[in-house]
Amino acid sequence: MDMCVCVCVFGPSHLRLTRSGASSVFSHIRHTHAIMKHHCAIKHSIFKEFLAEFLGTFVLVLFGCGSVAQTVLSRNTLGEPLTVHIGFSTGLMMGVYVSGGVSGGHLNPAVSLAMVILGKLKIWKFPIYVAAQMLGAFVGAAAVFGLYYDAFMDFTSGILSVTGINATGHIFASYPGRHLSVLGGFVDQVVGTGMLVLCILAIVDGRNIGAPKGVEPLAVGLILLGISVSMGLNCGYPLNPARDLGPRLFTAAAGWGMEVFSTADYWWWIPVAGPLVGGIVGAVIYFLLIELHHSNHNDKPHEEPEEEEDEEEDDDSSLKDKYEMINMG
Repeated sequence: MDMCVCVCVFGPSHLRLTRSGASSVFSHIRHTHAIMKHHCAIKHSIFKEFLAEFLGTFVLVLFGCGSVAQTVLSRNTLGEPLTVHIGFSTGLMMGVYVSGGVSGGHLNPAVSLAMVILGKLKIWKFPIYVAAQMLGAFVGAAAVFGLYYDAFMDFTSGILSVTGINATGHIFASYPGRHLSVLGGFVDQVVGTGMLVLCILAIVDGRNIGAPKGVEPLAVGLILLGISVSMGLNCGYPLNPARDLGPRLFTAAAGWGMEVFSTADYWWWIPVAGPLVGGIVGAVIYFLLIELHHSNHNDKPHEEPEEEEDEEEDDDSSLKDKYEMINMG
């Protein structure tokens, strides 16, 4: 009984001390956070946008190339083409969620170039965005390699190659199918990226149906999912110079060598040039066929309101006449 009394007496006091200590800790954390935010927060917007594009592209590549690595290194026991499509779509969606409120969530030089063409991004920001995207993709590829390093060594016996039974270069960058010509690959990238940019412009167009606020990244992810299941046969829908070239540069430095550039008749430039052209084509098509023709209420002639006022006056007079006729009856 005495023990129970002691416990009952000690319990609330101990809880008060614990709560007091926790409150002090949280107060200290908030104070530290405020100090860091005051002294360490970046003030210039372009640096914020650089970091956002870097981190967003990192997320895209980590999810996307990570899903390919899991599929290949497990010899298709823990993945398949659909899981790769979902991985890249989820990576793009989450990358846009991470960076969209700061930089717009381009994560793709082709998208950034399209925004420059449409006047939605200042041209001097374009190389900064591209540098952030390239660096984010490079670091994302390095993270995938580090995450699965042991699996890579077991799968390849330490020999990293682009071709052959145990090839792993395609985990990070795109390579063409045997049936694909250079021209066919270029057209593939122009069409695929053009559709990506065109649909993104439709989603963010405030004078079109668009997407509800906060749901835009989900819609962008669904665009990539649609492209992946309909246009992925030829070369795996890279559609993004940074997402392809950044990891390719990493593989060249990490042990795969210059074979990553020379394979398939120097294919590497196709997923760089093709998407840039496709981004411009998609932006121009959307502008000429949709955005250019949005009605602008400010462009209405001044005579129309007067005509409407005359019609309203006529309606008012007719109502008065009817009212008088009813009274007379």
